[in-house]
Amino acid sequence: MSLVGEAGLRQLCRSGHLLRRIPLGAKANLPQGRPYIAPRAALAQATQMSTTTEAPVAPPAVAAAGSSQRKRVVFVVGGPGSGKGTQCDLISRDFEVPFFSAGDLIRKLIAAGGPAGQQLQEIILQGQIIPSEVTVGLLQQAMSATPSETVLIDGFPRNAENRTVWQSQVGYDCELVLLFECPEETMMQRLRARGQGRPDDNEETIRKRVQNFSAQMSPVLEHYRALGKVATVRTDRPIAEVHAELSALWRQRFGAGVGAAGAVPV
Repeated sequence: MSLVGEAGLRQLCRSGHLLRRIPLGAKANLPQGRPYIAPRAALAQATQMSTTTEAPVAPPAVAAAGSSQRKRVVFVVGGPGSGKGTQCDLISRDFEVPFFSAGDLIRKLIAAGGPAGQQLQEIILQGQIIPSEVTVGLLQQAMSATPSETVLIDGFPRNAENRTVWQSQVGYDCELVLLFECPEETMMQRLRARGQGRPDDNEETIRKRVQNFSAQMSPVLEHYRALGKVATVRTDRPIAEVHAELSALWRQRFGAGVGAAGAVPV
């Protein structure tokens, strides 16, 4: 496997934090419009890269391989059920910008059934967090598989340690943080109604995930607010209304053609 060898993965996975899984990127009830552009082809290609059998490579080596083209990275953060995946799908479609979900990449690696995926599944079942080096390595592989200069990353970083590892492993920071602000009870209602049948979709775990988000993200948001990089959008509104505000914000910040190939100047 190209991400880490099995022994290296065991070493990386000795962490005692709780894992909060994020929603699948595909969402229903999207507004009607022009045909959906499939930016996730790059994700499938990156997943195939991460499950190919070859000599073990440590996460720092992945970082070096994936950093040849600097990207304009937009982190999308918000509590579970705040609408991150839905709105990322729409921005991705309208501006032809690929987006990657750390949770999707991890679940795809697990679904592939290899030794690395089995190790990650064990970590999840034991209530531990996936090591940041592994998550960032998967995101790097996904980014390196697309020629787009701009990418959306859904549900990352989750905490200060994620942000620190990203900075040291990737070598540059995000351009913008989109914060989806949504009342706790609204997120709870959405998660109850989602009915995905995941092990963490029970009432007690849902509430913990919602409440933990604010505590874990507080230092991350404080850091990025000091840099003037946080744009807050209230998402307890109709999907189309939120999307209209996000689209206006995107055009103001990046223009209409940010998905074109080409590296962002370092």
